Amino acid sequence: MRVAVVGHVEWGEFARVTRAPAPGEIVHAEDSWEEVGGGGAVAAVQLARLAGGCLFLTALGDDELGRRAERSLEQLGVRVEAAWRPAPQRRAFVHTDAHAERTITVLGDRIGPRGGDALPWDELEGADGVYLTAGDPATAQAARRARRLVATVRAAGGLAGSKVQLDVLVASAEDAGERYAAGDLEPEPRLVARSEGGNGGSLTGRDGKVSRWAAAPLPGPPVDSYGAGDSFAAGLTFGLAKGLGPDAATALGARCGAACMTGRGPYEGQLGGPRNPLGPAVV
Repeated sequence: MRVAVVGHVEWGEFARVTRAPAPGEIVHAEDSWEEVGGGGAVAAVQLARLAGGCLFLTALGDDELGRRAERSLEQLGVRVEAAWRPAPQRRAFVHTDAHAERTITVLGDRIGPRGGDALPWDELEGADGVYLTAGDPATAQAARRARRLVATVRAAGGLAGSKVQLDVLVASAEDAGERYAAGDLEPEPRLVARSEGGNGGSLTGRDGKVSRWAAAPLPGPPVDSYGAGDSFAAGLTFGLAKGLGPDAATALGARCGAACMTGRGPYEGQLGGPRNPLGPAVV
């Protein structure tokens, strides 16, 4: 299978706390670490673990953190093709509390690839599946050359004006920053997947028909929800690329999201990762 992610990276600083600090409060971290993160990076690693490899077309800050991000992703099995920007690498500070909930502060603008970047766009031609998290209209048009194209609603700015029709748009029914309403994109996505976290989610077709998926059981105690949503999107993309129908693909995505929550940070618990090896079959 040939799968790819077109999107962005953040360098994450993580702190495990009993609870996120209230205004004016000081809290002490029980654990802290740094690693590469961001929606594009997390999805690329999950896809690499499911498919045996993943091409990641991105843009990185031309500084120490950008270079560390590239090396870290390559060590996690992702083939990184990056356009280098004369700007600091975007960072994120993440609190994870005792209930596995993450609270994120982002530092810097999202750095995404552009269609004019000297990246191997031709490799997206006929790819089995692509997941899009950031880019401009030309980027979206290049990604559409894949057989199946999934995007996060946070990439809507780059999709606007591209005239690209998505197979699935991944949105949220709960997060105000990740909602989608009919007419926000033209043409309409074939399907809109709205996540409801632990309550599963819904799939809405262009004809208004709605189906639901159930949340998958966690394969272990909840540890950290950072990356669960992007692992879900990667599993959904892989399922569609593999030829599964939308319901089966979202069920696989739900398994990926649930597995991610059982590990420290976004990668330890991912399906195919150290805590949750794939076993004899993915689906």
